[in-house]
Amino acid sequence: MPTSLESRPVPVESAGPRRRRVPVRVLVAGAGAAVLVPLGIQLAGLVPEDPFGQDVVDRSTTPLLLALQDLHEYHAASGTFQVVVDREVDTRYVPSVISGERVEFLATGTADAYVDFAELGAGAITLSADGTSATVELPAPRLDDVRIDPDESHVLDRDRGLVERIGDAVGDDPVDDTELYALAEDRLAAAAARSDLRERAETNTRDMLTGLAGSLGVEQVEVRFAGTADQDR
Repeated sequence: MPTSLESRPVPVESAGPRRRRVPVRVLVAGAGAAVLVPLGIQLAGLVPEDPFGQDVVDRSTTPLLLALQDLHEYHAASGTFQVVVDREVDTRYVPSVISGERVEFLATGTADAYVDFAELGAGAITLSADGTSATVELPAPRLDDVRIDPDESHVLDRDRGLVERIGDAVGDDPVDDTELYALAEDRLAAAAARSDLRERAETNTRDMLTGLAGSLGVEQVEVRFAGTADQDR
């Protein structure tokens, strides 16, 4: 006899949520990621941006004071001079393309004209009885050594023979331009001696002493310079 609709069993649904099984490999991968992510963050902070960069270590010593010297020189004028030294060295009976050298060197340097107050004697300054005038006897201005500026001096052109170029390629010694600097110093010193540096030094020294004496109440100052013989160092 057929069963009525009222007597059929009705499926009962569970009240709680239905659980799904997670594969083991997914759990292992998730755990590994949880461990590696914080570790990667820490390593990123330890590894520099440029791991193969170079570090510079300065082991230079502390500068030492070797000597102190009091200066009694009044540098009253300074001049800047420039010269091109064109020097050629030839090998006898050999073409210049085989052996020889020609160098053009541009040198810029300065020279000062100074008055040495250390040479003043006891009677170098004569003051009038009323203190309104004075006479000052000074040595003649001298020219200081020329100082070549390395930033403004350089080789314009260097033409060397085959022998010299091969020697540069296989040798360890760099090109020595000491003689060029010496020649440039001599020529710049000669140019300074021909200039009016000494005359300017006399004028500036006279103006300085006149102004200084005027501030002390001396109205008239006569500054005399000794002869110009043997003025250079």
